[in-house]
Amino acid sequence: MGALTFFLSGCALSAAPAEKKITPPKEKGGVSGGKQMKIVVVTSSPHPKNESTSIYLAEKFIEGAKSAGHEIFVFDAANEETHPCRGCDKCGMDGPCIFRDAIETKLMPKMLEADMLVLTTPLYYYGMSAQLKVVVDRFYSRTGKLTGKKSMLIATAYNSADWTFQALAAHYDTLVRYMNWTDAGQVLGTGCGSRSLVERSEFGEMARKIGANL
Repeated sequence: MGALTFFLSGCALSAAPAEKKITPPKEKGGVSGGKQMKIVVVTSSPHPKNESTSIYLAEKFIEGAKSAGHEIFVFDAANEETHPCRGCDKCGMDGPCIFRDAIETKLMPKMLEADMLVLTTPLYYYGMSAQLKVVVDRFYSRTGKLTGKKSMLIATAYNSADWTFQALAAHYDTLVRYMNWTDAGQVLGTGCGSRSLVERSEFGEMARKIGANL
């Protein structure tokens, strides 16, 4: 059980590599150009909201973004009806998907009109949660229309080693490159194995500031 908790918990104070990823924009409005943005935040923690470490950081980001006047839509990937991509190519990368689930009917319309996508996940075995991966794989049905947006990664992990987020960060960076997104920031909360730890950490304020400075 101890080993399971180690890998499946979600946030310890991070080392230098994470520190580089959480620097807010230097100038307020540097990401949005001073205009109101439509922002989609995808959360993916299977834990209750009041216990989840990654959702806590997402909520702090949302608090900051709303204070700056941005419009927020939140999709709870862990508790909506979703289906993984079957690779059938019926969508032809331009929709619709064969599944009329929450991704297709609730999330996709919001993502298509969004200026920014925020991917939020606990770190599970050094990668994103299965719940978030289902959403990411379903990008396929609208790949061309989802390109060119702004994006952000928020993640929490129990481990606090400097390599904790190496694989997840590499995956996200590759996704940003493939989708031609503009990375607006990454908050990688190491050593956050419980809600009390993440609440006492600096990561919440960092997430709030990134939202407020968009």
